[in-house]
Amino acid sequence: MAAYAKAKIGIIGGTGVCSEDMLEGAKKLEIRTPYGRPSSKITVGSFKGEKLAFLFRHGESHSIPPHRVNYHANVYALKMLGVERVIGIAAVGSLNEKMKPGDIVIPHQFIDMTKLRPTTFYDGPKVVHVSLADPFCSEMRPAAFSAIENLRLRCHKNGTYICIEGPRFSTRAESNLWRAMKADIIGMTLIPEVTLAREKEMCYLTIATVTDYDCWKEGAVSAEEVTSTMKRSTENVKRILDELILKFPKIRNCACKSALHDAEI
Repeated sequence: MAAYAKAKIGIIGGTGVCSEDMLEGAKKLEIRTPYGRPSSKITVGSFKGEKLAFLFRHGESHSIPPHRVNYHANVYALKMLGVERVIGIAAVGSLNEKMKPGDIVIPHQFIDMTKLRPTTFYDGPKVVHVSLADPFCSEMRPAAFSAIENLRLRCHKNGTYICIEGPRFSTRAESNLWRAMKADIIGMTLIPEVTLAREKEMCYLTIATVTDYDCWKEGAVSAEEVTSTMKRSTENVKRILDELILKFPKIRNCACKSALHDAEI
C-alpha cells in the first residue's frame, strides 16, 4: 500500500466531524477487506504532523443504519492502514439526569444488549477469548480528559454505555430497565466496534455527546431532536479532536497492544 496511506490514529465518526480541509495531503482510499467494503472511503492525511485515517460509520450520506454497519470491514480496513488507536465518535441518549444534552461523556464500561450482530473476528477454527474487563484504553481516556478540561467543556469522566440493536429507540419500560441496570448513556454503535478493535490489538476510545434524555424522563425521543443537538455538538467534538490528537503517548504502554497474548485456547 502507498506510503501516504499509513496512519497511526483512526477516527470513526459522522458528517461534519472531520473534513478534507482539516487534513494536509488528504487522499480518499477505497479499501477492500475479507469482510467486504467499509462504510465509506477512508480519508488519510496529516494533522499537525500526525497521520490520521477517517471514515464515516454510517456512510458519507448517512445511509447505513446502525444495525447494518459493516463493523468488521471498518475495523479491519483501519488495521490494514497501520492504525493503532481508534477514536469512536458517538451520539447517545442519557439515562442519568446529571448527564445533560450537550454534555460530553467518556465511558469506561459498556453493557451489550445487541441481538443480531456478529461480534468477533474469531468464528473458528481458532478460538480466542480477549479480555474486555476494561474495554476502553487506559492511556487514551486520560488524554481525552485533559483535552476536554483545557477547553472547559462539560464532561463526565466515567459512564456505562448500554448498546442496543436499533434502529428504533427504546420503550419507556426498556429505558427504565436500563436505568435500573446502572447504565448512564444509551446508543446503537459501540458494539461490536470496540470489541473488534480489541481483537486487533488496537486501542479504543469513545467520545460520546449527549443528544437527549432517553424516554424515561420526557416525551418520546424524535430523530429531529437528536439531529438538532448533534449539529450543535459537532463543533465541540472538532475542538476536542484538535486538542486531543497530539496528547497520546508516542509509544503504547497499555494492555490493548497485547490483547491476544494468552487469549487463544
